[in-house]
Amino acid sequence: MSDLIAEKHDHVAIIKLNRPDRMNAISAEMLTALGANLEEFDKDPQVRAIILTGEGRGFCSGLDLKDTAAGRGIGGSLSGGGASHISTLEIPTVTLHRIDVPVICAINGPAAGYGFDLALGCDLRLISDRAKLAPAFAKRGIVPESGGTWYLPRLIGWARACEIGFLGDEISPARAQELGLVNQVVAHEKLMVEARAWADKIASNAPLAIRAMKRLFRHGLSEDFESHTHHVLMQLMLLFRSNDVGEGIKAFIEKREAKFTGR
Repeated sequence: MSDLIAEKHDHVAIIKLNRPDRMNAISAEMLTALGANLEEFDKDPQVRAIILTGEGRGFCSGLDLKDTAAGRGIGGSLSGGGASHISTLEIPTVTLHRIDVPVICAINGPAAGYGFDLALGCDLRLISDRAKLAPAFAKRGIVPESGGTWYLPRLIGWARACEIGFLGDEISPARAQELGLVNQVVAHEKLMVEARAWADKIASNAPLAIRAMKRLFRHGLSEDFESHTHHVLMQLMLLFRSNDVGEGIKAFIEKREAKFTGR
């Protein structure tokens, strides 16, 4: 079996980390495959939502330390031999931030280290009542290397981000929802059913508008209000030319569910 499973069902793609014997620790090969699959699904006009989850008891226990010791993957320079250039363009968490298709993270078990950052990089997070978040970076002498230092202050504010980063304590599902790190806590046996329900609901909406909305959310984080308003107006003018807008208005008038084509 592949260490990463990627499949498509109707308009929903599912990516599953598949090293259950290692609690889905990310290998160098998995990093490459994950980034490639995210980009492939983002380019596929039929894909309107992506679900990211793990096989077995864990979501992701972090980067594979055996790879690190062998000089492969992120942190590979710890094995010695001098520094080397590392591009961030192919790092999956950067790809997550860049793509326009919404990504739902179904946290089925412990999300530690890189797995914690990977979950934060998704747009929506559902967590099993048996899972936990483990931001133990400070206990390993490192920092959140793949997005955590950027996401945490924006998601939960400065003081809470410092609390999580500096203390390094495990976070229960209930506490994660209280902090705003996850959208919803779900009974373990219903996690994927709920994730698929969210994905299907997203996929039933106008895909061009969803992609544009995510893109505008992203750009809005670094724009002033007036500049952002201008970009929103330009995007809206483009959307008004789409068939989906006409279908949305017609469906509203006819009191029926719209059938969007993404055109």
